[in-house]
Amino acid sequence: MSNDLVRYSVTDRVALITVNDPDRRNAVTDEMSALLRAAVQHAEADQDVHAVVITGAGKAFCAGADLSALGAAAEEGLLRIYDGFMAVANCVLPTIAAVNGAAVGAGLNLALAADVRIAGPHALFDPRFQKLGIHPGGGATWMLQRGVGPQVARAALLFGMRFDADTAVAHGLALSKADDPVAVALELAAGPASAPREVVLATKASMRATYAPGSVDADLHYNAMRIELGPQATSIQSPEFQERLRAAQQR
Repeated sequence: MSNDLVRYSVTDRVALITVNDPDRRNAVTDEMSALLRAAVQHAEADQDVHAVVITGAGKAFCAGADLSALGAAAEEGLLRIYDGFMAVANCVLPTIAAVNGAAVGAGLNLALAADVRIAGPHALFDPRFQKLGIHPGGGATWMLQRGVGPQVARAALLFGMRFDADTAVAHGLALSKADDPVAVALELAAGPASAPREVVLATKASMRATYAPGSVDADLHYNAMRIELGPQATSIQSPEFQERLRAAQQR
């Protein structure tokens, strides 16, 4: 399967999914989000796919939610924006984000949803929620704390800390830095690609269950997303965000 907004290909048992709207820095729309979910589900259903690599076309990985869609979103609209990266988070296959450029807001969530991140030289991991005047969403508070620990996550979400490739690696947000993050991600994915698929799926399922015994990490993420949903929806309706949205749209 493939589409103008989300490209999909399989080579050597690895699915490469590319969000593909480079003129708009791969900003997430409802359509792109739905297509991303469909691509992930297609990979999961294909017995010849053992791992998934996700990247962005052009200079950006994903610049976040489309501002027009975000500005009009209530809770149901936010869930549609979340849908694609939540599919990545819930994917039964090993997933790698090849972060070639800016990963902002919902784009950061997309990167965080993957099991592993490879940072290109121009990668930038930027929450930007507070700068926009909105509450974090999509489970960002949980994913960042899981990824970098509470102090660094609070520095990012409360104090505006951003991570270039080197800083991301230093804090464990990315596994490594690479001139060609897609090539390195595909090379890493060769591991599960060469293993029995049932072993790969079972290993990931076990790691999800043993991360916090008594629960599955996908459930923890879902619960965090639901906790954030109401406050984020409320913040989007605030005059402060609407004013910042208009200013951003005029630039």
